[in-house]
Amino acid sequence: MSFVMPKYRHPDFTQEPLRSAPDAKYETVVKDGVAPEGYHSTSMYPEYFKLNGRWVLAEESRMDSSVVLRDSGQLDVVENRNLKVGDKVILGRTEKGEEGVYMHCTGFQEEECALDDQFVFRQGRSRETSFARDYDKLFELLRHERDHGNILWVMGPAFAFDADARRAMQSLVENGYAHGLLAGNALATHDLEGSLLHTALGQDIYTQRSQPNGHYHHLDVINKVRRSGSIPAFIDEYSIDNGIIYSCVKKGVPFVLTGSIRDDGPLPEVIADAYEGQTQMRRLVRKCTTIICLATMLHTIAAGNMTPSFRVMPDGEIRPLFLYAVDADEFVVNKLVDRGSLSATTIVGNVQDFITLVARGLGVM
Repeated sequence: MSFVMPKYRHPDFTQEPLRSAPDAKYETVVKDGVAPEGYHSTSMYPEYFKLNGRWVLAEESRMDSSVVLRDSGQLDVVENRNLKVGDKVILGRTEKGEEGVYMHCTGFQEEECALDDQFVFRQGRSRETSFARDYDKLFELLRHERDHGNILWVMGPAFAFDADARRAMQSLVENGYAHGLLAGNALATHDLEGSLLHTALGQDIYTQRSQPNGHYHHLDVINKVRRSGSIPAFIDEYSIDNGIIYSCVKKGVPFVLTGSIRDDGPLPEVIADAYEGQTQMRRLVRKCTTIICLATMLHTIAAGNMTPSFRVMPDGEIRPLFLYAVDADEFVVNKLVDRGSLSATTIVGNVQDFITLVARGLGVM
């Protein structure tokens, strides 16, 4: 079964009330990092703004930011902290055209078979949900995206604690199914610990047996990486030949590691400044067409905040941006949906099992 990209249906701006809607208004920023009163805050959906009688799409959107009108007529979506004096910020708190602002929520909506029944079982997503169809669709999507898109993985440290999960993710990277990785200090630290010592937090990643003085292992690895000066230098110096981070370095897959107040070390590449980390995360998010978030609530929500539901391709085609969230805790995946990321596909399950199933489904393991 081959993958078919959903078609985007543009709004019909020849129909009322959009045809006679007023032009959007803007106000100029007078202090860096401060939006004017009444600024319009963006969503993950395609949003159009009427300028000089013409509806214009803000092509690179994200949630909770302002829209800046450039002198060229281009619309840029900018985090409020990055606004500069003189920026022209679009105003408007309505989204159906009343103020020249239109949010298009149904561009990719497919007609579903509806039931007349008022009551049906299993409307939500839980441990009891069947995810077989989700996996089949994901396999088709990833095969398409490997050659025609950009796949970004957001990973918690759980993968570093299991030999099969590490091997599965390494295979996915080495077979072209990863174009970027977002993670924290822990994933990279324990993955490199697994590469060097076959342990994570001092436990063997296959047998789960604690090793003598194993609680020093991750600290020793951090120390060695810091002594080497960088992760790639450590990989060369210690002849590392396995693992998730190793495969990213080997294949030239960019990764962004963002820090936490609880971090040990951290590794040299870990970004300590939260806002610089967010900026570097968005640098990779802006390239992706599929993003898969796995067992990391804070990174998942952070990535979800900056991920739109669509992507405008170089040829002008508008396509969906697919977002998957996988976690053993129903709260985590529901949290993503509850906060407005309605375009997410959620799977409740063990992420170590998930990644090995994906690798096997794609025939790389």
